[in-house]
Amino acid sequence: QVQLVESGGGLVQYGESLRLSCTVSGSSISAFIMNWYRQAPGKQRVLVATVTRRGTTEYSDSVKGRFTISRDNPNNAVHLQMDSLKPDDTAVYYCNAERATLGQTYQYWGKGTQVTVSA
Repeated sequence: QVQLVESGGGLVQYGESLRLSCTVSGSSISAFIMNWYRQAPGKQRVLVATVTRRGTTEYSDSVKGRFTISRDNPNNAVHLQMDSLKPDDTAVYYCNAERATLGQTYQYWGKGTQVTVSA
């Protein structure tokens, strides 16, 4: 059973930083594409950052240049460094592990961690 647990959320002020972590159990993260999504109140969940199995990273335009996703394979974790935070970054942040096997895609989700940025 693959389980993901997020940590590191909290309340910060405009311009400050937070570092989210996602610890994976039940499987090695080296087998997965790792993603961070976020869901603001009343809005759909959206993808903000991806790190592939080879370490290639991608970001949504809204966070590019401010957020950094990184793999921590020895600790079976993935991190999201969030700098220059804005009130628009307020959301629940979810960790996601994605794997394609024999033509089928499997996805696993954490329960989320709240990030609140005050003006």
